[in-house]
Amino acid sequence: MKRNYYIVILIFLTFFVISFITNILGALNPDVIQSFDLSLTLAGLLPFAFFIAYGVMSIPAGMLVEKYKEKATMLAAFVVAFVGALLFSLFPHYLVFLLSLFLMGLGMAMLQVAINPLLRVSGGEEHFAFNSVLAQLIFGGASFIAPIFLTYLITRLGSGGDNTVKAIFSGLVPPSLHWTSLYWVFALIFLAMVAIIWLSNFPAVERKEDEIAGTWETHKNLFKRKTVILFFIGIFAYVGTEQGVSYWLSKFLQTYHGIDPLVGADIVGRFWGMMAIGGILGLILLKLFDSRKVLVGAVVLAATFLSIALFGSRSMALFAFPMVGFSLSVQWPIVFSLGLNSLESHHGSFAGILCTAIIGGAIIQVIIGWLGDMLGLRIGMLFIYLTLAYIFSIGIWARPIINNETISSKKKLKKAEAAPAVE
Repeated sequence: MKRNYYIVILIFLTFFVISFITNILGALNPDVIQSFDLSLTLAGLLPFAFFIAYGVMSIPAGMLVEKYKEKATMLAAFVVAFVGALLFSLFPHYLVFLLSLFLMGLGMAMLQVAINPLLRVSGGEEHFAFNSVLAQLIFGGASFIAPIFLTYLITRLGSGGDNTVKAIFSGLVPPSLHWTSLYWVFALIFLAMVAIIWLSNFPAVERKEDEIAGTWETHKNLFKRKTVILFFIGIFAYVGTEQGVSYWLSKFLQTYHGIDPLVGADIVGRFWGMMAIGGILGLILLKLFDSRKVLVGAVVLAATFLSIALFGSRSMALFAFPMVGFSLSVQWPIVFSLGLNSLESHHGSFAGILCTAIIGGAIIQVIIGWLGDMLGLRIGMLFIYLTLAYIFSIGIWARPIINNETISSKKKLKKAEAAPAVE
């Protein structure tokens, strides 16, 4: 089949948009708390509203894609996200923000389900692994850029003189809520993506048998299997860890080190930037070592840097928080692939279940916020050690049917194939 590089670029752009929208909440956290006078528990409900949408939509989205195809699903996703962003832009209040984040989360969940099979077909199966890694690097790059863009908007809107940004948002953004200008930008981005996708011709995607999302009965039967439940908890724990650090780190730096939220936003950007860099190193490590060993090492490193960030000095925290992102970079793909490789069939349905586990990013933030209100944010963030401990355990008990191919295992396979058969 002829490769459709236009669609590949469109998918990369979609990955950029998903990341740009999804991972900005941590940079916004201190400003949102101050603007709406929130407790840490109420602040924790913001990522809850966004990520709970993955639990609601991931499995139904797979069924929507099969019935209405990728183009219609992506159009619907961006329309829903546009409504969410516009709603909060027009009515910047806390309860509206919760609804807005939920609608945007629904849209992002639909997109995540639609674009991966599309990338496989458009870019070619033989290039799918490379394109997937490239997409993750773009994802990390967008998460790095988003806080920088936020800082730019807030700085320009808060400056003394007149400028283009002020002229654009004059009358649209309340004087005390400069950060809400970002959601006008989001609404514009979503609208532009609707137009681009509407005008694009999409290829037909033929799913392999194990990529097809099964019926509700299939999903229910899978949930009866111990392996499925254990890896569901694994993805739940990972996303809770990732968001638990990225969402709360700016508020932590402000609370314990008096660091300005704009500087905190920059550290959030570095967290995601280091995650992208760590992903590149992870590719090399996975060619040298068993993925379970890499996972165990990555968790130990993450726990070490988290300890330095939570209990170290100001300068140590500024260095260590981004390094936690570096240490987390390989954990998602390893846990996800170990899960899929531990099941002999129904991979499409299982992938939908694993995507549903992204609700860990919702629930764990509320737990951290609740503990933070009672005992202090530092104590609240200690909960992350529990999620890291579970991810560590996966590296011990996982028994995949297929192990990741390393250089040494490839050599052994070649030797075995070259060896003369014994009669």
